[in-house]
Amino acid sequence: MLISIDYPLIEKRARTAIRAAQTSIAGNIVLATIKILTGWLGNSFAMIADGIESLADVFSSAITWLGLRYANKPPDHNHPYGHGRVEPLITFLSVGFLIGSAIFIAIQAISNIQSPQKTPKPFVLIVLAIIITTKEVFYRLFRRKSKETYSSLLAAEAWHHRSDALTSLAAFIGVGIAVLFGPRYASADSWAALVAAGIIIYNSYLIFRPALGEIMDENIYHDLISRIREVAIEVPGILGTEKCLIRKMGMQYHVDLHAIVSSDITVKKGHEHAHELKDHLMKKIPEIAEVHIHIEPDEY
Repeated sequence: MLISIDYPLIEKRARTAIRAAQTSIAGNIVLATIKILTGWLGNSFAMIADGIESLADVFSSAITWLGLRYANKPPDHNHPYGHGRVEPLITFLSVGFLIGSAIFIAIQAISNIQSPQKTPKPFVLIVLAIIITTKEVFYRLFRRKSKETYSSLLAAEAWHHRSDALTSLAAFIGVGIAVLFGPRYASADSWAALVAAGIIIYNSYLIFRPALGEIMDENIYHDLISRIREVAIEVPGILGTEKCLIRKMGMQYHVDLHAIVSSDITVKKGHEHAHELKDHLMKKIPEIAEVHIHIEPDEY
């Protein structure tokens, strides 16, 4: 008695993730254009640097979109576990884009600090305030979508938006100082760009770390393990659980579980309990793609 994977649910999550990535591409194109034009017209390199970071996010979002399309292809002969592992690989590439943009911003900011700068124009602050609010909204939206779909790529995309909000905040502070105190403090704008580069590097680490854990099969799914153990003992005949190992493949999980049954039952009955347990787990926890059950006797 086997249960089939709920492909309609998987496809729904994939569509949700892909739509989110497409929204991110469009949003980043608009914001990058606004930032670079505002920085150019308003004499603010911090704003231009922020726009460069958003421009890098456009490429990152496009890669995310392509990665999600590939990651959600069904398993085949050469990829029996599916194609989900492309998600952390694409995440590494996204991190590379972020680090590259941060290095470019830092080099240019240091160059600007060493030479006289024009004071940014006040209207830059208004644009930055709008952008900070917009990017924080995007962060919360994508964070929620990443939890709904179990997508590490969307989680990375969410942090891209939070990073953008923080770099815009740094730019707001730098521009504000330059506007408030005049030409003597015009370099505050470039210092803000340098701080923004540091924020981008830090957020790159926050994106990279969980993706690395995913591709290395690190034991980081403690909440899901607890949930699996709770659901498992709901099945009649299952007395408890021992080992529970999880590996993530894109938006789904593959589980190896040791279940405890009575030592007095037959092998056939133990086999039936294993199938009942698998069916129950995959029904109650739809994000599980496959469960491998190993039966342990209670007096072993």
